Amino acid sequence: MPVTPRGPPSNGFVAFARKIYHPVGFSKGYNFVLWSILIGVLSRFCLSQLQYLYFYGRFCGPGGGASPGACFDYLRERWYSIGFIPYLAGILPGGLLSCVQFVPVVRHKFILFHRVNGYAVIILSLLGTAGAFIIVGISFGGDLDVQTGIGFMGLALVASLVMAYVNVKRLQIERHRAWMLRAWVYAGSITTIRILMVVMVAILFSPYLEGSTLVRDIRTKDYYYSMPCGKVEYAIGDRDATMAAYPDSAGYFAGTDPRQVVSVKGSLTGPSNPAEVAAALDIVFGSATWLAFAIHLLGVEIYLRLTPAETQRLRQVSYQHLVEAGMRNPGRVSLTVDRFETRSNQSFSTTAYDSDGPLDFPIIDIDLTTQGALSKDSYIASIYEARDLE
Repeated sequence: MPVTPRGPPSNGFVAFARKIYHPVGFSKGYNFVLWSILIGVLSRFCLSQLQYLYFYGRFCGPGGGASPGACFDYLRERWYSIGFIPYLAGILPGGLLSCVQFVPVVRHKFILFHRVNGYAVIILSLLGTAGAFIIVGISFGGDLDVQTGIGFMGLALVASLVMAYVNVKRLQIERHRAWMLRAWVYAGSITTIRILMVVMVAILFSPYLEGSTLVRDIRTKDYYYSMPCGKVEYAIGDRDATMAAYPDSAGYFAGTDPRQVVSVKGSLTGPSNPAEVAAALDIVFGSATWLAFAIHLLGVEIYLRLTPAETQRLRQVSYQHLVEAGMRNPGRVSLTVDRFETRSNQSFSTTAYDSDGPLDFPIIDIDLTTQGALSKDSYIASIYEARDLE
C-alpha cells in the first residue's frame, strides 16, 4: 500500500525518489535501493537465461551459449537433457515471480495474487531443484565438491520453502517472511557463482594480470583437470587434433578404454584448444559454489537481524490472527517460541514499527478475552494508519 512520509524531504532528490518508492510500498529509500539491486540482478539473470529453453538451438546448437564441451553429456544421454530443461523451466520463471512477491504493495494490497503467486513460486522452485539434482553429476565436471555444493544449496532451498509454507499455514507471518527470504537469497547464489567464476578464472588464468605481485604469489603452479577423452574430442571438434594434443587418449580412440580420461591444463585467455577453457571453468566452479552460498547465507541472516521492526510488526499481526482463530496458546505455534503471555484476561499495548524501529506512542490496547478481541482488518488497519501519521 502507498506510504505516507513521516517528515518533509530534505532536498529535491529525496522528494523525487519518494515519488518512485512510496507508491510500491517502501517507506525508506535505502530499503528500495537494496531491493532494486538484489531483485535487479536476479531478474536480469533469469531473463537472460530464458533463451536456453530452446535447448537444441540456443544452448546446444551451433554457436550456442553452452560452455565448451558442456553439451557432450546432454546430447549423449537423454536423461540429462530431460533434467536440464525442467531445471530452467522451473527455476527461471520461479525466480521472476519471486521478484514480484517481495514488492510491498503486492503483499499489502493484492493479497490474493500474493497467495496464488506464492504457490506458483514454490511449485516452480521444487521443479527446478529436481532438475538440478538430475544434472549435478555432469555440471562443470560434476566432481564431489560440485555435487555436495549444489546438493546442499538445493536442500537448503527446499527446506526453507517447506518452512515458509508450514509457518504461513500456521499463521506465523513473521516466520514465513524470514524463511521465504532465506529461500530466495539461497537461490540467488546462482548469480553470485557466475560473478565469482569470472573473478577466479581471471586471477588464476588471465595473462593481463601477470604483472600483479599478488597474482604472481597466487599462481604458484599450473592447474589441470581430468576430463573424459570423449568430452575433450567433443570440445575440440576434431579427432586428429585431439590425438595430437593428448597422445594419452590413444586407448580411447582404439576402443580399448572407452572411459579413459586425460589431464587438461586450465586456460581461459589464448588457450591452445577449447578443452582448456572447459577445464578452467570446471576447476573454479566448485569453489565458487561454496563461496557464493556462504556469502548469501551470512547476508540474509545479517539482513534479518537488521530489520527487527518489521519482524515485530508481523509478529503482532500473527498473534492477532491466532487469537481470532481460537488458538489456546497463540504465542506457541509451529516452531515459534512464546512471545506473549496468554492469561485469559490479560491486556497489552501494541506498538507500531517502521524500518527505523518503534514509534514513540502506543496504537491501541488489545483485550485478549473473546469479547474484547479486535477484528483482524481493524487491527491491521490501525497499525498502518498509526505508522503513516507524522
